[in-house]
Amino acid sequence: MDYTKVPSDQVIEQTAQALEANNFETIIVNSREEAKDKVLSLVPKGAEIFTGTSVTLDTLGITKELNESGNYDAVKPKLMKMDRETQNRQMQRLGAAPEYTFGSVHAVTEDGHVLIASNSGSQLPGYAYGADHVVWVVGAQKIVKDTQEGIKRIYEYVLPLESERAHKAYGVERSFVSKLLIYNREPKPNRVTIIIIKERIGF
Repeated sequence: MDYTKVPSDQVIEQTAQALEANNFETIIVNSREEAKDKVLSLVPKGAEIFTGTSVTLDTLGITKELNESGNYDAVKPKLMKMDRETQNRQMQRLGAAPEYTFGSVHAVTEDGHVLIASNSGSQLPGYAYGADHVVWVVGAQKIVKDTQEGIKRIYEYVLPLESERAHKAYGVERSFVSKLLIYNREPKPNRVTIIIIKERIGF
């Protein structure tokens, strides 16, 4: 499988329709610039926000804008100043239930499901339940046929790249798929927004 290939417009449109049927509000954009503008239009100034670790958000400059502009009540900078030994419970609460949480995913299936792999799992509580609003920015190359192919994509393609990134960032030998969230449907309408970019970006 070529996990870097951007599918046809028809496949992207059909995938978006399947996501919508599962209560994922889906927006298709043509460029990275359009994606960044759309993300920032979705979050009001002063809102409490949390950004999960994401190569996609970093590449778009969204992580820096949300956490460093001073326009938002950013959770991540607060966490960076806290002591995990003495404030771990408080840190867990802050990350688990923000007003808005932003990130990306590792696979989107043509029948409208989403897969997110994680080593620590720190971003998963907010995604699955805790955050009032979830915004994912996704390169169209992450679209796969079904859940089985999505899992293969994670292990065969994403994990080696994430291990390389983690080694450079944290000095660890490798990363792991310690936790895997398969998101079949969102029960609450208008809670999750997925922005699909018709470009290859992120893992």
